[in-house]
Formats: sequence, structure tokens, C-alpha cells
Amino acid sequence: MSRKYVVKQLSIFLENRKGRLLEVTETLKDAGINIRALAMAESAEFGILRLVVNNPEKARSALSAGGFTVAEQDVFAVEVSDEPGSFHKVVQILASEDINVDYTYAFVGNSSKAVLVFKVSEGSLDKAITALDSQGIKLVEPMFFYE
Repeated sequence: MSRKYVVKQLSIFLENRKGRLLEVTETLKDAGINIRALAMAESAEFGILRLVVNNPEKARSALSAGGFTVAEQDVFAVEVSDEPGSFHKVVQILASEDINVDYTYAFVGNSSKAVLVFKVSEGSLDKAITALDSQGIKLVEPMFFYE
């Protein structure tokens, strides 16, 4: 059951130089790819742009053809109320199952709900999804992003 909640995320490695982000977004625009969620981390020399898009396979192909280094990871997303303590509840459940969160990012749509995207340690994905589902946390199906 847990695999039905796995979302494909793309990580694009970018040199930390002027215009590189523009090149990524132009490549995706030209390929008709819609960015549904993103997070960007940087260091002095390079950055990592993490994306959930409406068509991961097409995006990966377009980015690779454009000369970008792209990796794909399995992540999952949950929907919670946009109120204090909602993120804590999810993290508390994961911690109680001894699941390490590698990173997370979130966004709020037009409603009173927030969507949290999680990347957990290798081998913990199914365990995390099962634990959250058993505690009544609403898991987001990939079609939410891919449509």
C-alpha cells in the first residue's frame, strides 16, 4: 500500500553562477513542465534545486538533454492543517519510529491546508508512510502533483 504514496522528486545540481536558475526554468517551460513544489539549497560553489513536477520523466529527459546533472529520489507528501503544531505531529510520529528525516519542505495552497514533502533515510520510506497512515495523517497521492 505504501508505494502508492511515493512521489518522484528531481534534484538538479547547479553551479552557483548568475543565470543558471534561469536556464533550468527556461528548459522546463519550453518542455511544458509545471513545477508543483520546490526547495533550493546552496553552498559557495553549487546549489541543489529539488523539484516535484507534473511530469518527472519528461522533465528529467529535458533537463538531461539541456546538460544539467539530474538525480531522482523517492519522497512522500502529507497534508496537514495550516496551524501551529501540525508539522510537529508528523515529525513526532517519524521520530517515535526511529525514522530520520533527511530534509523536508512545504507549501500552502489556496486552502487552510499545508503540504509537507519529506525525504527520509534510505530504507525508511515504506516504514514512514505506514506509520503516518496508521496515525491518521493524510498522505498525498502522486496524482496531486502530476495532474
